[in-house]
Amino acid sequence: MDPVRLEVWSDYLCPWCYVTAYRLERVREEVGPHLELTWRSYLLRPRPGGRELLDFVRYTQSWMRPAGEPDAPKLRVWESTEGPPSHSVPPHVVAKAAERIDPEAFERLHRGLLRAYFEESRDITAEDNLRGLWADAGLDPGDFEQTRDPARVAETLEDHRAAVERGMTGVPTVAVAGHDGFVMGAQPLESYRRWVERLRGGVLDE
Repeated sequence: MDPVRLEVWSDYLCPWCYVTAYRLERVREEVGPHLELTWRSYLLRPRPGGRELLDFVRYTQSWMRPAGEPDAPKLRVWESTEGPPSHSVPPHVVAKAAERIDPEAFERLHRGLLRAYFEESRDITAEDNLRGLWADAGLDPGDFEQTRDPARVAETLEDHRAAVERGMTGVPTVAVAGHDGFVMGAQPLESYRRWVERLRGGVLDE
């Protein structure tokens, strides 16, 4: 039986995307190779600029809402003097470069970026932090220069453009690969479980 293939549009700066990633990883752990996840870029903050650090810290208090959801990862109010993050593009570009080098390392980096931002109060748009997370994922530090390839930026922007063209207006958004429909918003863990089970049984709609 072919695996269920889901495409997930998300932004590394979105707390609800962290919740969705955490829940989908739970499902993948349960069904193993019967579920494949492909991560797509959606840019909530496509250009540099933003709030001052104090305002940003106040904003992160809103993360306690997704943190209080059932089956959610840990999210913390910002506790460091780093940041605020510049914009959405840098972590996506680094993730794209990692994926081309080693898909398994990409998975480690993907989780590391979300954990560093939402749990460890680390600015994942700062190059030093991105280099550190790159190495922590088991990637060769010398290969970090591949993140400067304009093609990785183009891939990131193309993901976002394709999402907007399909009518996606926010994230997280999950779609079945090869099909037009999609589900927006962080869904309960049980909904993702049920959806994957139905897809494994050949039922597309819920």
